[in-house]
Amino acid sequence: MSELFFSSFSSSSSSSSQSRREEKLSEKTTVGMVPVLVLVFHFQQKAADEIKRMSYMRGDLLAKTRKLVKGFAKAEPVWLKPMEKAPPATFPRPEKKLKPISLPEDTFVNKFFQKHPDSKFEDAIKISGFDPPAARVFAWRVLELKEQGVSEEEAMAVADMEYRAERKAKKKAYARLKQIARLQGKRPPPNPYPSAIKEIQAEERKFVHDRFNNPQTLQIVNKLRQDRAAEMMDRRGGFFG
Repeated sequence: MSELFFSSFSSSSSSSSQSRREEKLSEKTTVGMVPVLVLVFHFQQKAADEIKRMSYMRGDLLAKTRKLVKGFAKAEPVWLKPMEKAPPATFPRPEKKLKPISLPEDTFVNKFFQKHPDSKFEDAIKISGFDPPAARVFAWRVLELKEQGVSEEEAMAVADMEYRAERKAKKKAYARLKQIARLQGKRPPPNPYPSAIKEIQAEERKFVHDRFNNPQTLQIVNKLRQDRAAEMMDRRGGFFG
């Protein structure tokens, strides 16, 4: 019996001590949470004041002035009532995302490049010129024929035939110019309808010639070769060392 009494007494005392510890711990946590709650309340109040202050800054000049006058933050100016009777014009704000510019002929321009991929390199596109590129002319011709009641397939076939005929006519015209120059014993004139690749090659021909014939360029190339050879020797020496 005595053992049972002591065991029950010890269990009751341990439970009471544990409850006291929990009470003390809860008191400490509540005391520690007080400054945190104060800070949270302070920041919430500050954010609310900031929102109220910023609400007066929204809108145009008329809306801002009207809010400030209504909130007794500013004296009513002389021009407020006349402006309210005749408010300034408001324009819609543009969207943030810029929409890509698309033209009605863009679909046929893409189809033209799918059918004639070499046109990107053969038909020169001169930014400063007034002649439109061949793909744009093709697309305009298709739209023109469709407006006249021609089906899309037939319109594309006609425009493609006209494009091929124009290219052949240009080649024949340049061949005739070269033939006339040879008969006259003159040097053939430059092609009046050069391809984009040949125009770029003509611009680069001078630099290619200087690369192999200009002594200053050759001296720079030899110096670079010597520096590269010395660097390779240093790397090999450091590797074997």
